[in-house]
Amino acid sequence: MSFRITGLDPIPFRPLYGLANIELARLGVKRCRVDAKPGFPDRVEMRDAEPGESMLLLNYVHQPADTPYKASHAIFVREGAERAYVGVGEAPECLRGRMLSLRAFDASGLMVDADLADGRELEAAIERLFANPAATYIHAHYAKRGCYAARIDRA
Repeated sequence: MSFRITGLDPIPFRPLYGLANIELARLGVKRCRVDAKPGFPDRVEMRDAEPGESMLLLNYVHQPADTPYKASHAIFVREGAERAYVGVGEAPECLRGRMLSLRAFDASGLMVDADLADGRELEAAIERLFANPAATYIHAHYAKRGCYAARIDRA
């Protein structure tokens, strides 16, 4: 089964890059300096940030569908991230090294299945969820903190 994992578009985050901490705070955004790797997975480039890099912690609406599953949660975006990750048939390391909660949705945004997966076995979990013909896309979340990680589509 072929799949595509896509990082977030950086365009909505660009106006936040370089803002003063007080301005970010007014917007509900917190700037963090990376002090350990892994620990700060960027949702645009889909990689763990390097120590010393600047990250923005903010709330992100990852499931905008007008259903009971409409949802948002905290995410990290590397300050200055410019190119969204796209991987076909492969998963980035920031997903491979963590336990994931996978949630499969149909075209209307209703959840049709879900599973927990060790990131090292992500492909098998994706294949199981996409075996359901109603599953249009999958949202991956980091299982420990519940943060949105990535969108997975059929390729």
